[in-house]
Parts: sequence; C-alpha cells; structure tokens
Amino acid sequence: MSRAEAADMPDDGAPKTPDRLRRRASRLLSQLSARSDRLINEGLAQVDARKWHYAVLASLQDFGPGSQAALSGRTGIYRSDMVGVLNELAERDLVERAPDPDDRRRNIITISPQGRRHLRRLDKVLDDLHDELLAPLSPAERDQFVQLLTRLLDHHARTS
Repeated sequence: MSRAEAADMPDDGAPKTPDRLRRRASRLLSQLSARSDRLINEGLAQVDARKWHYAVLASLQDFGPGSQAALSGRTGIYRSDMVGVLNELAERDLVERAPDPDDRRRNIITISPQGRRHLRRLDKVLDDLHDELLAPLSPAERDQFVQLLTRLLDHHARTS
C-alpha cells in the first residue's frame, strides 16, 4: 500500500476521503491513472522495457512499417521523443531502419523478427500487470470498463 493509500485509510479501515471527492470521475481517473502508470512502468522495467517500446512495436506489428512521423501519430509519442525510442529499439535489434525509396531524407521503420518475439513477451507481461490492476473486477466488468474508457477517449479525441 502506498503512502497516499495509507493516508486515505484511518485505523478502522473506512476511507476518510470526503464523499464529494470519491464521486468525482476526474479525480478517480487521475488517481487510478497514476497507480496504473506506476504499476506498468515498474513491471516493464523488470523486463528492461518501457511503455513507449511497447507502443511502437505494437504499432509496427498491427499497422506495418512507417516513418517516424507516422509512428508518432499512431502512438502519441512526440516526434522529438520518437528518435530516442527508435534508437533504443534499434540498438536492441527490435526494429530496422531503411531509407524511404520515395524520400531518401526519411527512414521507414519495420519491426524485426526479434522485435515480434519481444512484443509477444511484453504482451504477456502487460496481461499479468493488467490482471493485477483490474483484480477487483470480473472478466465481464473488465471488458465493460475498457469499452467505457475507449468510448470516453474516442469522444474527447474527436472533439479536441
């Protein structure tokens, strides 16, 4: 239990956070997001990976090769950060860079066979971490929770 969680629990075990705060979806999402990030970052660090590695490898596997700009758009990783992520993945032979035949000034990034194996390993690690994160929910509730989050995110992505 984290210090923040412990501070929220008095000796009798009942939450001491005011109900008006516990009813605010924005606050709950923010707190859950912080806990989720910590769990995922620590779990991936144990296998010498980062969440951006997973995002790039998943994008390449699911959508095929792409430029750095395309990968930035697919993953939400800033273009300025993408070079560093790709350097890390290339150093580990998880991706391959090749000049774009249509524009020699840019590279096309492709997932390597080793990258595909690593992605499968990361899928398993993340499955286990999500089981831990969503432990209180039944499988049906987990599916519904993800569907609701996706709907909210899609709505706000369209309106921004």
